Amino acid sequence: MTVTPTTSTSTTNTASRTAAVWAAGGYVAIFVLAIFANFLALSPVLQPGDAAATAASLQESETSFRLGAVAFLGIFIIDVVVAWALWVLFRPVHRDLSLLAAWFRLAYTVVLGAALGFLYAALWLTSAPGALGEANDDAVLLALQTFDFTWVAGLAAFGVHLVVLGVLMLKARGPRWIAWLLLVAGAAYVLDTVAHLLLADYEASADLFLAVVGIPSVIGEMSFAVWLLLLATGRRAAPGAPVERTTDWTQSRSATR
Repeated sequence: MTVTPTTSTSTTNTASRTAAVWAAGGYVAIFVLAIFANFLALSPVLQPGDAAATAASLQESETSFRLGAVAFLGIFIIDVVVAWALWVLFRPVHRDLSLLAAWFRLAYTVVLGAALGFLYAALWLTSAPGALGEANDDAVLLALQTFDFTWVAGLAAFGVHLVVLGVLMLKARGPRWIAWLLLVAGAAYVLDTVAHLLLADYEASADLFLAVVGIPSVIGEMSFAVWLLLLATGRRAAPGAPVERTTDWTQSRSATR
């Protein structure tokens, strides 16, 4: 009798490639939205230590700021899809670790979604400048800084997600250099969050931590996205996919005689 597990293998490969398509597309979309939301909409507005300048900058750049908030909302939604896609993709490698990685990414996503409320609060305070009297500008700055730290706190969970993802890449025998970059980037995200809490003057070291986090995360996650695109187009084998083979039990029995 001949047993050929071609059907199950084909189904697994199809599911993995579909998941890779969604994950790769999600990563590309997140890269574009994150660059706009963080560096072109939020960062130019926030002036740490200067509430009046922050409030004035938000009033002047309200349209781009609102678009940035919408971009963050898009990231919030897309990250849920990416979490699901990566779980499906790495499920054949290690089901429990894949689920753990998905949970940590979802935890980060929930925190980001909750943080959007502070962006709305800043916009509301700007549209009602007399709401809190002389403290209105301070409240705008506090809302934006609270959003910033809430997001950073969520990135600690995202960092753990990257660490687990790196372990899964090693288990799947994917590109080891990408796996190690993900591990380093994940640890850097966690370190940055801890530094926000421990350092009384984090701003003095902000540029250093931006480099520590940014270099491995940008290179690692962009390389990972390219690898996902190669999976989606069939140029790389799906991780953990069983090798197709035919087992002839008749020949096996004959060989033992």
